[in-house]
Amino acid sequence: MSSSRPLRLGTRGSALAQIQANLIAAALRRNGHEVDLVTIVTDGDVRPPDTAWGEGAFVGAIELALVERRVDLAVHSAKDVPIAQAPGLTVAAYPDRADPRDALVLPAGRTAAALDDLRSGSVIGTDSPRRTGFLLAARPDLRVVPIHGNVDTRLARLDAGEVNALILAVAGLARLGRPDRVTLPLDPDLIPPAPGQGALAIQVRAGDEATRDAVAALDDLATRMAVSVERALLEATGGGCRAPIGALGRAEGGLLSVIAAAVEPDGTNRRFIARVVHPDAGLLVAREMAAELRYVAPTALE
Repeated sequence: MSSSRPLRLGTRGSALAQIQANLIAAALRRNGHEVDLVTIVTDGDVRPPDTAWGEGAFVGAIELALVERRVDLAVHSAKDVPIAQAPGLTVAAYPDRADPRDALVLPAGRTAAALDDLRSGSVIGTDSPRRTGFLLAARPDLRVVPIHGNVDTRLARLDAGEVNALILAVAGLARLGRPDRVTLPLDPDLIPPAPGQGALAIQVRAGDEATRDAVAALDDLATRMAVSVERALLEATGGGCRAPIGALGRAEGGLLSVIAAAVEPDGTNRRFIARVVHPDAGLLVAREMAAELRYVAPTALE
């Protein structure tokens, strides 16, 4: 049944953010709710060109709009949501997850059957310390350079020859209608994805029971179990969303398989752990795995 006024859904203005927000808005409308999209400019949207984004860059302004009651819910890429959410906010739903893997993306028309098909010395574009570290751990002969901008901008720079390849999220390319640009999905055992990658997080005010109830209908239990374990592992390491840490949970046959990995951004000291556990033990095991990774988060002064 529709509420007395439309639900105000806060989102960034980027093409991918708008697509993700419209996916959730459509699902809520199918359940009888009216939804209005409210576009919010975040720090990540106005950062200078060719600069890396920081912790919470794409989330903080939207969280503030939620706290100030300018919107009723927000849709984020789960991997961008800081472990410490703004006080009074909660993730009320993790909808069914898309493909969590990273992808090797080559110039249009090029193909590759494996990462080993790249020529030695190939220049790979990514601004992610995680992708950089795991890529160099697998292929130390490659050269990784930072490349920024939205997906279309990075694809254009790739096709113009600025780099030989990109590493991008499979889910982002699919949601943008560009699955054709996925040259090679990368095995999570090789390049472990970021915690929460491929999942959406719908954030609300914890005390807003009407909106929480509306959003809860979109929650996918298997996705929630997996992403919760991944985020618990990241929290236990002390790392943030740009830490060189990969994690992936999968709920299968009543059990939860979890991989966790860490690496230095230069590709050295790669650590990888895999467990299969009962879901009830997932959060405890996540903390144990985090301790085994022996990741030391950099201090603010470093």
